[in-house]
Amino acid sequence: MKHSVANGEATSLAALTRSPDYGARVIDILPVIGDADSTESVVALFRAAVAGLGADAGVFMSYLRDDATRASYRSVLACDPVWGSEYARQGWFEHDPWLRHATHETEPVRSSELKLVSADEAAFAAASAAFGFASAVIAPAPTCVGLSRVGVLCLGSQHADFFDDEGYAKVRVLARALAMELHRWMLQAIRQELLAKSRLTTADIELLRHEEAGHSSKVIGMALNIEAKTVDCRFQRVSAKLDAPDRRTAVRIARLYGIL
Repeated sequence: MKHSVANGEATSLAALTRSPDYGARVIDILPVIGDADSTESVVALFRAAVAGLGADAGVFMSYLRDDATRASYRSVLACDPVWGSEYARQGWFEHDPWLRHATHETEPVRSSELKLVSADEAAFAAASAAFGFASAVIAPAPTCVGLSRVGVLCLGSQHADFFDDEGYAKVRVLARALAMELHRWMLQAIRQELLAKSRLTTADIELLRHEEAGHSSKVIGMALNIEAKTVDCRFQRVSAKLDAPDRRTAVRIARLYGIL
C-alpha cells in the first residue's frame, strides 16, 4: 500500500496519517469552501484538500431529482477532466456504485467494501481505476429531503488497496466533513441559479411558505388581506416561474433547491 507524495517519497496511508500535521490544510479549508464565491475557488480549494488527504484524485457529485421525469447531476472535479467527460458520455450515473451507495447510506465506505451488483458497475469501477480511483473512499452527503437530493464525495488513489489500512480512520472523518461542505456550496450555487432564473420575489416565497404549512387559499387570503381567488392567481404565477404544474409541486421544487 504505497503512495507517491509531493516530496517524491513513497509511503503508506498509515504513515501519512501519523504525521502530526496530517489534515491541517484540510481543516483550514473546511470553513472556507462551503462559502466560496466562485466555481474556480471551489475547484482550487478542493484540489488542495484532496492533496492534503494524500489522495491522487477527487470528485464531488450532486444528484437532484425535481420530479419523476427530471433529474440533474452536477460535479466538481479534482481529477483528470476526461473522467468527467466519460461519465457524461457513457451515462455512468445509471451504473455508478458510488452514487448508489450515497442514495441508500449515510456512512463513508471504501470501494473495496462496496459490492458491485452488475457488470455495468464493474465496468465503471475498472474505467475509474484508470483515472486515479483504483482505491477509493466514498463519503455520502445526505440532506433533509432524502433521496431527492444527495451528494457524494469520492477520494481516489492510483494504488489499489491504498485506503485499506489503519490510516483510513482519519480519512473517513475528514472526508465526511469535506463532503458536507462541498454539498453546502453546491446547494447555495443551485439556489442562486434558480432564484435568478425564476425571478421569485420575497412575496412569492412567503406564499410558498404558507402552502408548505398547509394553509388553504382562504386562510392565506385572510393573512395577506386579499381574496382567496387572488391567492389562487398568485399561485398560478409562482408555479409558472418554477415550471411546476401546481402549487404543491412548486413547494417541493423550492424545498429541493433550498429556497424554503
